[in-house]
Amino acid sequence: MINDPLKDKPSPPETGKYLILLLMLLLISAFSGYLMSMPSLIGRVGMDIFYKEYHFLATWWKGALSVFIVLFLLLLIQGMIQYKLRKGRAILLQALFLLLAIAGFIISYNDFHSERTHRWLKDRFHIGVYLFWLGCALVSIFYLLSGKKKLLYEDKRGHPGIPANESRF
Repeated sequence: MINDPLKDKPSPPETGKYLILLLMLLLISAFSGYLMSMPSLIGRVGMDIFYKEYHFLATWWKGALSVFIVLFLLLLIQGMIQYKLRKGRAILLQALFLLLAIAGFIISYNDFHSERTHRWLKDRFHIGVYLFWLGCALVSIFYLLSGKKKLLYEDKRGHPGIPANESRF
C-alpha cells in the first residue's frame, strides 16, 4: 500500500464562501467609494482647502480602493485569528471586532449629526462611511458563523491531534 502524503493534510477551506464574501466586500467598497466621492459643494470645498488629506476621496475609485484594502486586511487578520487561536478565544476576538465595528458606526453617526462641518458633507457621504462599517461588521459575522476549522491530523493510534508545526495558544 502506498502512503499518501496528502492524506494527513487538512482540507482547504471552502473557497466558495470566501469568494462570495470577497465579491460582497468589493461591491460594498465600490459603492462606498462612489458615495464618499459625492459630498456636498461646501464639503468638497472644505476637503479641497482645509482637509487636504481627504482629497483622495474626491475620486471614487481611490476611495473604493482604500475601503477595499482596509476590509481585505481585516479579512486576513481575522482569518488568522480564526485559524490560529482556540475556538473560545477566536469567538471572543471576532465578537470584539464586531463590537468595534458597531461602535465605529455609532460614533460616525453621532459625529455626522453633531459636528456642523461634518453635517455639511450631506447624506451620500455619510452613507458611504456607514457602508464601510457595515463591511467591517460583515467580516466579523462571517467568521462568527463559519466556525472553527477541524483538525484532520491523527497520531499513530488514530486519535485526533494538533500537528507539531502549528502553535497552540
